Amino acid sequence: METSANIELLSTLVTKYEQLKEEIGKVIVGQSDAVDSMLTAIFSGGHCLLVGVPGLAKTLMVNTLAKVLGLEFSRIQFTPDLMPSDITGSEILDESRQFRFVKGPIFANIVLADEINRTPPKTQAALLEAMQERSVTVAGVAHRLQAPFFVLATQNPIEQEGTYPLPEAQLDRFMLNVKLDYPSFEEELDIVKNTTVAQSGAVKTVLTGGEIVNLQEVVRQLPVPDNVYRYAVRLVEMTRVGTGRECEYAKKYLSWGAGPRASQFLVMGAKTHAAMHGKYSPDIEDVRSVATEVLRHRIVRNYYAEAEGVSSDAVIERLLQENK
Repeated sequence: METSANIELLSTLVTKYEQLKEEIGKVIVGQSDAVDSMLTAIFSGGHCLLVGVPGLAKTLMVNTLAKVLGLEFSRIQFTPDLMPSDITGSEILDESRQFRFVKGPIFANIVLADEINRTPPKTQAALLEAMQERSVTVAGVAHRLQAPFFVLATQNPIEQEGTYPLPEAQLDRFMLNVKLDYPSFEEELDIVKNTTVAQSGAVKTVLTGGEIVNLQEVVRQLPVPDNVYRYAVRLVEMTRVGTGRECEYAKKYLSWGAGPRASQFLVMGAKTHAAMHGKYSPDIEDVRSVATEVLRHRIVRNYYAEAEGVSSDAVIERLLQENK
């Protein structure tokens, strides 16, 4: 990481991050933390699950992000009758009586999986290979997805009737689980003023796909002190009930803890958080800054947590207090 070229690219990332925030802010009022989280996932090469009630501009946020990044954008509206081939694509018999593969909407740089929990597990699983392997296999032939590739999925937390909860294997593919909150009074006032008049101006493209891939590689090359590695792994270990390495609070309120992918994403998220803020190496505070969104969908609360109203976020906050 000591090369002048990498240092220059790291400086570029900081500049581009600030420009991205400015451009997205022209369309999206508030939600600064959610935008930070999505950018963290993108520069880390991970996927993001956005959880929030309708009307919080989740779709607009993802669409705007694709525009400022200069990436091909595709939206998939998940419904109970959606089939796997509606996502991946399928082979058709053309006029020359030859089978030809027609690409589905998954073949884009940024894929918005809208209301992902509204489709059955068979269709949800169609995303698994694409998210993990960056490829799609149809009729025994693997089709590579173009880099960079991100899945940004949305989920409504309050309307659960007729939905299909994501299985743990699917949830674990998402680097971050981001909660979107209602805007403040002043932010909502700005939203109403901006959206009830004639729209003016369009966002500018700040980065290209090739530049994103280069910046991802720079982030991956950041050196990590051994104490940061140990902190991240210890934090994850504290969630694993029944191993003898969990903390007492987790033993009381959790039935299942996070796997090794959580440790990997904690370190990658810390690297990206450090890079976006102009640091040449992550520290423990960078790990703590991404811990809640990395862990909240990887721990399973038990009956006592449900009965006492102890949320996943509350458990993680207690773990962070005990692991200093």
